[in-house]
Amino acid sequence: MGTATARNGSTATAWRNWAGNVTATPTRVVTPATVGELQEAVRRAAEDGLRVKAVGTGHSFTAAAATDGVLVRPQALTGIRSVDRAAGTVTVAAGTALKDLNRALAAEGLSLTNMGDIMEQTVSGATSTGTHGTGRDSASIAAQIRSLELVTADGELLTCSEKENPEVFAAARVGIGALGIVTAITFAVEPLFFLTAREEPMGFDRVTAEFEEHFAENEHFEFYWFPHTGNCNTKRNNRSQGPAAPPGPVSAWVEDELLSNGLFQAVNMLGRAVPATIPSIARVASRALSARTYTDIPYKVFTSPRRVRFVEMEYALPREAVVEALRELRAMVDRSGLRISFPVEVRTAPADDIALSTASGRDTAYIAVHMYKGTPYQAYFTAAEHIFTAHGGRPHWGKVHTRDAEYFSRIYPRFGEFTALRDRLDPDRVFGNDYLRRVLGA
Repeated sequence: MGTATARNGSTATAWRNWAGNVTATPTRVVTPATVGELQEAVRRAAEDGLRVKAVGTGHSFTAAAATDGVLVRPQALTGIRSVDRAAGTVTVAAGTALKDLNRALAAEGLSLTNMGDIMEQTVSGATSTGTHGTGRDSASIAAQIRSLELVTADGELLTCSEKENPEVFAAARVGIGALGIVTAITFAVEPLFFLTAREEPMGFDRVTAEFEEHFAENEHFEFYWFPHTGNCNTKRNNRSQGPAAPPGPVSAWVEDELLSNGLFQAVNMLGRAVPATIPSIARVASRALSARTYTDIPYKVFTSPRRVRFVEMEYALPREAVVEALRELRAMVDRSGLRISFPVEVRTAPADDIALSTASGRDTAYIAVHMYKGTPYQAYFTAAEHIFTAHGGRPHWGKVHTRDAEYFSRIYPRFGEFTALRDRLDPDRVFGNDYLRRVLGA
């Protein structure tokens, strides 16, 4: 990452996110080994007039974690603290990677109910930005939080749940790092179960015409549309009795390594060098997909490796608007000179009760657009964003967008509730940065 770290703080060179589109040069970096050390780091930063930001694995495409002050790296604050089988909960330190949590839970015979499609992020980074998967009834990772601990701007440790500091709990589950630094999260979990995944190519016109039907019939439905084609790939994940029947090693390598990573990397490099080849490549690649069905424990079905680096924009729309918006996106791409080598991803989530969750108060569908790292993305994202905002879209807090506080105050009914809480918890903006100034106001 290009940073020099020390427990008591050090001069640092530039920090860079996973996609390489955001950099920052903090004054010092701290790697606290205990919550007490973190509290002291926050107090010291405030005394020195420096701002503080915690950073996970850098999987956000926005500058949500960038700072010129004190950068907190929580990688020493990891691991499961406790499992309460009677309550159906697990408490985990905030720097724990989702992949480590998923594997540890599986070893205990437990699982989260739903998750996103990658698991490299820390639990605090993923939840703070509203990371989600797809689900008819089960919502984002943050919606599975039952309580959390938060170090506030004065260095105090606050425990939040529906019963304890409920107004903070209502906001801090998706806090964008604005309310404090999360140190531990208690998630709802359930006994380990099996999912059967059915992947099937389908035409764009059919999948959009039948979208509500597919949504209603499946616990987890998503699909990918390949720009410059009329082709999609659908994925349905539903609970089953098992037993595990994962893809064979050859099939898994072809689909998950060769097609999704190795060949996809080569195709994107070619497309970046010779954009005119992209439509032809897209037509060939989308027709190469084949149907497959497999069964496994949740994290092995929900998640997959993503080693091809990209930049992403994702907007949450009212679910009833997603098909129209997607058709508008396709028409825009078809009439433009854009060359898009990444598929467009469509997922869903039920309404939740978190103030700044992208699914707050409304049933939601997501459209995500991507561009290969190093490829100019502004024209595509700008045109897509124009479509999404016309439908009242809410951008993912950790993905590229150009919206500001004035816009958010109109599309989030509880926006004022969040900013008032921020004024109370962090009046001096110890946890502020340029990104938060833009999206939340001064």
